[in-house]
Amino acid sequence: MSYKFTVNGEGVDIDAAGVTPLLSVLREDLGLTAAKLGCGEGRCGACTVLLNDRPVAACVVPLEAVADGAVRTAESLASGDAPLTQVQEELLSAGGVQCGACTPGMMMTLTALTEQQGEWTEDSVRAALTGNICRCTGYHKIVDAAMRCVTAEGGSR
Repeated sequence: MSYKFTVNGEGVDIDAAGVTPLLSVLREDLGLTAAKLGCGEGRCGACTVLLNDRPVAACVVPLEAVADGAVRTAESLASGDAPLTQVQEELLSAGGVQCGACTPGMMMTLTALTEQQGEWTEDSVRAALTGNICRCTGYHKIVDAAMRCVTAEGGSR
């Protein structure tokens, strides 16, 4: 069956079984490799992408659930010569990146967080990051970066 949706603002039409994991389509069919296969069970967050502006584990989202939707991957964030996004800047500034396995998923979760309205606290940021496991940083620097993003003067809130 054929499924149409957008990925990083570009329309795609994928001919595959509806139960095919979105992560497989992104990596194998579209060559977008930022989202990583970690646990394959939707628990680690390495494969986090935004589906209609909400973080999801792409390893457990079936292709049929994406039909007519909008997917954003870490490739949609600044790359190459483009300026870094606020999330990328703050993660680098705070030292919230190490081995890189979780970084794309963390960036997408934090991007969704910074695009939401709300009064964010350290506890609510930690709760938002519950679906993303990081084995290197201990989360403190990632939470610091997130707090800088959501409280930045003129930034997203």
